Amino acid sequence: MHTTIKPVAIVTGAGTGIGKATAYALLKEGYNVIFVGRRLDRLDESLKSSPHPHLGSTFALDIGKPNEVLALFTFIREKFGRLDLLFNNAGQGTPAKLFDEITFDEWQAVVNVNLTGAFLCAQQAFKLMREQLPQGGRIINNGSISAHTPRPFSAPYTATKHAITGLTKSLALDGRPFGIACGQIDIGNAATEMTDRMASGIIQADGSTKPEMRMDVNHVAQAVCNMAKLPLESNVLFMTIMATNMPFVGRG
Repeated sequence: MHTTIKPVAIVTGAGTGIGKATAYALLKEGYNVIFVGRRLDRLDESLKSSPHPHLGSTFALDIGKPNEVLALFTFIREKFGRLDLLFNNAGQGTPAKLFDEITFDEWQAVVNVNLTGAFLCAQQAFKLMREQLPQGGRIINNGSISAHTPRPFSAPYTATKHAITGLTKSLALDGRPFGIACGQIDIGNAATEMTDRMASGIIQADGSTKPEMRMDVNHVAQAVCNMAKLPLESNVLFMTIMATNMPFVGRG
């Protein structure tokens, strides 16, 4: 088993968007970062373009499959011997459609990534953090603004993000005896490929379509780093970071 003096972090959904920006920020902070996602080519390209590629690794998997998640954590144990941070960031939604038109396959695909995937990664991280010496670590879940308030026609995404809040609270409670801290970051309108449509116009609760303000994704990455760098005696249980002028507080 190999050990390292540098902290070790896993970022899921690290090939693009928030995950990629956060992985880069953690590399700059001196973490060994494992870029995790579905497409190895995209992960490899993200790592190659990163500020410190020598501190990174890539691992491709289907996050909703227990055997593939177990293989990831076997890799972590063998290469590093410990884990200091898991950023449960991977997520997906469905096309905007009426509730009764959502197919079971669409529902299941979102649940598998957003909820089951987060559970499986958190469970393996919890086990490793509980068993390692020194004991402990931090898990940060990406909850999204939708953990509070839905957009129209987004039942699968909203339901899973509400569930992430329950998962965060349970992990924060169950991790106390082992020095495992768990918090949640709820993000509103970070400027990524996923939110490009918001700049041109997205449906509002009153049925109208309006453009929404977005914020620099690197501000989100820095917020995650600020949560991650706290000593384990302290925890940001919930943080909301959003574009200042997005209509979240007036949504509906």
